[in-house]
Amino acid sequence: MDNTNILLWGLVFGSIGFGYFIYGKKQKHKMALVSGISLMLLPYVIQNQAMLILAGLILLACPRFIKL
Repeated sequence: MDNTNILLWGLVFGSIGFGYFIYGKKQKHKMALVSGISLMLLPYVIQNQAMLILAGLILLACPRFIKL
C-alpha cells in the first residue's frame, strides 16, 4: 500500500512540477523553473512517503516566497 501512495504522490508532484517548469520557462521566472525541475525529480530521489510530501510542499511554496 505504501508503494502505491508514493507512486500517486509522485504523479501529483511531478504534474505540478511540469506546470511550474513550463511557467518558469515561458515567463523567465528562474525560481519556478528550478522548483519545477526539482518537483519532477523528487519522486525518484525520495522513497519515504512522509519525506516526499514534506519536501514536495516545501518546493511548492518556494516560488511564492523566494525571488531570484
